[in-house]
Amino acid sequence: MHIGLIGGIGPAATDFYYRGLIDRHTKAGTTLDLTIAHADARQMTGNLAINDTKTQADIFARLVHRMAAAGAEAAAVTSMGGHFCVKDLEAISPLPLVNAIPVVNEALRARGLKRIGIIGTRNVMESGLYGGITSVEVIRPEGEKLGQVHDAYVAMAVPGHVTEAQRSLFFEIGAELCRNHGAEAIVLGGTDLFLAFAGHDPGFPIIDCADIHVDAIYARSVGG
Repeated sequence: MHIGLIGGIGPAATDFYYRGLIDRHTKAGTTLDLTIAHADARQMTGNLAINDTKTQADIFARLVHRMAAAGAEAAAVTSMGGHFCVKDLEAISPLPLVNAIPVVNEALRARGLKRIGIIGTRNVMESGLYGGITSVEVIRPEGEKLGQVHDAYVAMAVPGHVTEAQRSLFFEIGAELCRNHGAEAIVLGGTDLFLAFAGHDPGFPIIDCADIHVDAIYARSVGG
C-alpha cells in the first residue's frame, strides 16, 4: 500500500519515521511505497500554542490531498504534537489516517501497566496525549518542571538537535516521575525525544509513542 507521511514537523521526526519504515520493509523483504509532504514546524507550533485545531487540520488536509493525487492510499502525521488536530483532520481528510493515539493507548493496555509518566509538549503532557491515554493512569511533571520540559522539547524539535542540558533535563524529570510518583515507565510523548534517548540508558523504562506509530504505519503499508 502506498503511504503518505505529513513530514517536516520537525526534520528529525520525519527522518525517524522514514528510516523506521525503510528498516522494517528491508527486514521483511517488502517494498516501501511512500510519499512525504512537507509541513512547516513553526506554523504548526504556533497553531498548537493557541489550540487552533481547525486551521492546522485544514493545512494538513491540503497536504493529504497532494499525497492522494500522488497515489497514496493512507496517511499519517509524523508528530505526536501534530495529533492535536487529528479529530478535525479525520473529518476532512481525503484518505484514511493511521492515528497514533488509539494505537498507543492499546499498546499501553497490552503491556499491563497501571501508571505511566509522560514527557513531551505542554499540550501532550497536560492532556495525556489529547485525552487518548485511557488504559493507564498518567502522571506528568508538575509546576515549573512541566514548563521546563515543554521549552526544552520545542527548542530541540524545531532544529532537530539535542543538547546535553536538554537530555539531562528529560532524564532527571523521567527519573523523578518514576522514583517519587510511582510511574512504571516513561512514555515519550514527543516524536523528537528519540534524539535524547536513543543510544542512552536513562535508568528507567521508556515507551516511545513514535516507534509504536511507525509499527502501525508499517502494518498498514503491507496490508495489515
